[in-house]
Amino acid sequence: MNQSYGQLTRENNSKKNEAIENPWCPQGILNIDRYHIIDQLESCFNDLKSAQIFITGGTGFFGKWLLESIVAMNDLCGLDIQSTILTRNPEHFLNKMPHFCNRNDLVFVQGDVINFALHPQPFTHVIHAATAASVALSSENPLLMLDTVVQGTRRVLDFAVECGARQILFTSSGAVYGVQPTNISNITEECLVGPDVLDPTFCYHEAKRLAEMLCAIYAKKHNIEIKIARCFAFIGPHLPLDSHFAAGNFIRDALHGGPINVSGDGSSLRSYLYAADLVVWLWKILCKGVSLRPYNVGSPQAVSIAELARCVAQNSTPSGIEIRIAKKTNPLQPPARYVPDVSRACGELRLKVEIELEEAIRRTFTWLKCRQ
Repeated sequence: MNQSYGQLTRENNSKKNEAIENPWCPQGILNIDRYHIIDQLESCFNDLKSAQIFITGGTGFFGKWLLESIVAMNDLCGLDIQSTILTRNPEHFLNKMPHFCNRNDLVFVQGDVINFALHPQPFTHVIHAATAASVALSSENPLLMLDTVVQGTRRVLDFAVECGARQILFTSSGAVYGVQPTNISNITEECLVGPDVLDPTFCYHEAKRLAEMLCAIYAKKHNIEIKIARCFAFIGPHLPLDSHFAAGNFIRDALHGGPINVSGDGSSLRSYLYAADLVVWLWKILCKGVSLRPYNVGSPQAVSIAELARCVAQNSTPSGIEIRIAKKTNPLQPPARYVPDVSRACGELRLKVEIELEEAIRRTFTWLKCRQ
């Protein structure tokens, strides 16, 4: 065991116990999650000690959890990770997330991922998590969606080469597979399906495929390691409640006392990985994954949208909130699926789902409820 980690963990053991015994506040939930993260990431500490990391998308859902984990690893384990975070509006972000203010290990710089102009400086790692995963943007301005993902990825890769980064993590998406065949319960990384390239509503899906191709080109041309995480669906603190994420929308409805509104027939099948597990998987892929070998990131446990709504209703306070499903199911129409096979990540990187869905919902709801 890393000596610094062991010593600091013992010194903070009383704080950890206090967080576990008194979790029902926003900071209590995050503290429990931070200890969970560092407990799972010990094998990565030597790789991350004194790392200089450049992060895009650091103010989104993934980014906030990357920052939470960096703060935890530095404060609790003394890893001295230094991070530079690209964002369009640092002041706005820090006003909403004041616990990231005035830290020597987090530097926020203003810029757009497509055309940011920063003087190159040495970075050991680059995490490219910036994206524009918006259903509205895909339909209203597909060219902007395409440019944000593809041109943004190329700009980040150029910057990584200029800075001499030795390892890069690209957060891709399960969207690269297109519509999951209904006869496949859990889609694997070897599944050679894809989106309809003549349907502009799939521009996000195809953009992520193009971005992965850019990663392959740059890795071979510049002899750099690029790790690819194909991410599915998630839940946890910091999840947007006003976007296209069903889990966030249902928790928002429950926070308002219901009803929980399901816009479709509720038959579509998804799976949800808790945020603290997500960030563990991302760090493990960056540190231990094989270059240009994509890893699915998500839970393999399929749950229908209707079942998710019921689970939110049962694990909210008060429980038993009304659920309204807008449409009736068509028994002749097989339900759409978006569920990964994560055997590769679990087998090669020894990852697993540590926090099950019901507990994930309880933690997310409690965190949001206490912030009201």
